[in-house]
Amino acid sequence: MATACARHILVKTREEAERLKKQIDKGADFGQLAKKHSECPSGKKGGDLGEFRQGQMVRPFDQVVFKKEILKVHGPVKTQFGFHLIQTLYRND
Repeated sequence: MATACARHILVKTREEAERLKKQIDKGADFGQLAKKHSECPSGKKGGDLGEFRQGQMVRPFDQVVFKKEILKVHGPVKTQFGFHLIQTLYRND
C-alpha cells in the first residue's frame, strides 16, 4: 500500500490560504508559516503530518498527496476542515 509524508497549513478561508501561498512562493519558510497560522495541531510541528497510508486522509487531501508533484506546494485545497496548503515530502508507491 502506498505511503507518503506531507506537511500542510490549514486555515479557515481561501483568501488566507492564497495569501500564505504567495508568501511561500516568494521564499517564506513553510514551517514557520504553519507554526504561526495553521489551525491544525500539526502546526506546532511546522505542519508535519508524518507518514500515512493512502486512504487515511480525506479524499481531496489524498488526491494531492498521492497524485501531484512532490515538494511543490499545492492549494488551496478545500475540505470540511477548511483550506489547506499541502506539500508532499516523499511518497512510496
